[in-house]
Formats: sequence, C-alpha cells, structure tokens
Amino acid sequence: MKTMGSDTALPLGAPDGPSEGATSTAGHPDGQTRAAVVTLLVEDGPLTATEIADRLGISAAGVRRHLDALTESGDVETSSSGFGRRGRGRPAKWFQLTATGRGKLRHAYDDLAGAAMRRLRTIGGEQAVEEFARDRIEEIVADVEPADASGSVADTVGAIADALTSAGFSANTREVGTGMQICQHHCPVAHVAAEFPELCEAETAVFTELLGTHVQRLATIANGDCVCTTHVPLHPPPEALPVPTAITTKTTSGAQPASAQPMKTSRKAQR
Repeated sequence: MKTMGSDTALPLGAPDGPSEGATSTAGHPDGQTRAAVVTLLVEDGPLTATEIADRLGISAAGVRRHLDALTESGDVETSSSGFGRRGRGRPAKWFQLTATGRGKLRHAYDDLAGAAMRRLRTIGGEQAVEEFARDRIEEIVADVEPADASGSVADTVGAIADALTSAGFSANTREVGTGMQICQHHCPVAHVAAEFPELCEAETAVFTELLGTHVQRLATIANGDCVCTTHVPLHPPPEALPVPTAITTKTTSGAQPASAQPMKTSRKAQR
C-alpha cells in the first residue's frame, strides 16, 4: 500500500496523486484515505483509530480527523463493545459504520435485483422466492464440508465464514462462551434482503444443516444492525437427570411390598 505524507494512504493500484486540476473528492488523497477507512470498517469493524492507523500505515491523528468527519456526517458511530476486546488502562473508543454509512455503499444493481425478485414472486409465488434463496446460499457454501464429515463444528464454522467472505460478505468468526459466532460485516444484498427476508432465512437453515446443530441469528444488517451475527453452540447443554417414574421397593423372602399389604384401620374407624 502506498503512503503519502503522514496521514494519507492510497489503495493498491491507485495513482500517486490526483490529476492536475482535479477537484473531485474521490480523486483527492483525503477522499482516498477516507474510503480506505470505510473499507476497513466494513470488513473488520468495530476498530479503534490506532488499529486503523496501523493497517493503513498512517498517523493515528490523521485517522481521527477522518473519523471525526465521518462521524459528523452520520456515517460512523462509536461502539463501546469492540466485540469484547479490551486491554489494560483506559477503555478504547471503537468505531463502526452506521446504517446511513452502509446505505451509501449501495450499488445500482440492488434496484435491478429487487425488481427481479418481485417479478419472480409475481410469477412463481412465495415458494419460487424461497427456492431461489435456498439455491443461492447453497451455491455459496457448496465447497464447505459438513461438520459430521469434518469431525469439527468449529472447522465448518470457519469454512462457512471463508465462503461468505469470498462471496463479498466480509465474514469472520469469534468465540463466545461455549459457542462461536459468524459475523458478516458487510451484506452485498442487504437492501434486497430487507424486502425479502427469505434470503436470511435460507442462510440460517443451510448453516444449521451444515453444522448439525441449532444456530440462532442474533442480528442482521437487513434489519438495521451493524453486523449480521449468527450464534453456533459448540457444546450441547448438559442432559437433565432422568426423573424416576416409579419407586420399586425391594422385599425380603415372604414379605409383601407396602402397596400389597392391607391398610390398617384405626379402632375408632371400626366402631
């Protein structure tokens, strides 16, 4: 990655600087650096200013200037969680894209895809939409080995995340308690999925089948969340102790169990 000065960076393949007389924001080094900041937040947010600076090879002060501008425009917000990553000393400030910021990543083909999905529903009904959604996610994870074949749920979780990343979802995994979570930091079909939840439902169903365990979708970008999060339990809950249905009374030779013995009646009742 090329660097310019102390607080600007150019993505791979970018020109060494703006062309003479260029005035557009996209061609200005500041615009290129800001786009690089947004790309990092899409792919691996939330991140701190220091983490972004390290990855871009620029100063933290320069990154903060861009983050301030993005925050002021409503494209970025602070997150207190940082996905549980916390070190010593003063808590770090984490940054992530807002729904507004993600909305600006929308591509023109979203409108075409939405129109095609609506037409599909008109012609084939809801079942056609569900079958399309199922075919789509099955194609994405076609090379993922099911957990019962790989022998490891964790390995299959990682393979699913890799397949999603290759399809443009910028996914990674993290361990949480006794389980793992698949975190999709970007959804290239978020605007379509907001209208057609069948896309998200098909993902959850296929993940469940590949992993051989019940998975739970905790959040989706289509619903306005910053990350699509799917929880995968790694260890089944402990089985409850069996509840005895009957009590067997051992008897000695010649003795009868209590249930077979005649009830004693008080003398008062006999009178």
